[in-house]
Amino acid sequence: MNGKVRLGLVAGTISGIVLGLVLKGIQALTGDLVYTLLLNIDFIPIMGSINWPEIIEFGFHLIISLIIGVVYSIGCEQYFPRRKKAQAVFAYVLTLPTVFLYFPLTYLAIKPTPDLMDLSAIGYWTLGHAIYAVILFAVYTMNEK
Repeated sequence: MNGKVRLGLVAGTISGIVLGLVLKGIQALTGDLVYTLLLNIDFIPIMGSINWPEIIEFGFHLIISLIIGVVYSIGCEQYFPRRKKAQAVFAYVLTLPTVFLYFPLTYLAIKPTPDLMDLSAIGYWTLGHAIYAVILFAVYTMNEK
C-alpha cells in the first residue's frame, strides 16, 4: 500500500475516533444529541431502516473519516509537501464542509437529533470538527517523511 494512503488511513482513523469521543462526551455532559447526529443514517434508504449497533454506525462514520484522511494525505503530498501552514489550512478546508453538514443531517433525520437552529449544538458540532482538523494535521505531520 502506498505510504501516503497508509498515512491518510491512520490520520483519518485517529481523527475520526477523537471526533466521535469528543461528541459522545459532549452529548453525555450536555444532553445535546450531537453524537447521535454524527452516527445517524436513518434517512438513507434501506440502510436507515436497519437498527444498527452503535459500533457499526461508528464504523460508517470512520469510513467517511478514512476517505477524508486519504484525500488529505495525498493532497498534502501533491500540493503542499513540507509546507506546514498550507497543510494546516488544507486540513480546515477539507473539514469545513462537514461543519455545514449539520443542517441537512439534522433536517433529514427521522430519529431525535438536535434542533436545526440549536446554537449550542451547532457550536459543539463545530468545535468537534475543528478538533478533528487539528488532529488530522497533527497525526499527518508527526508521521510525514
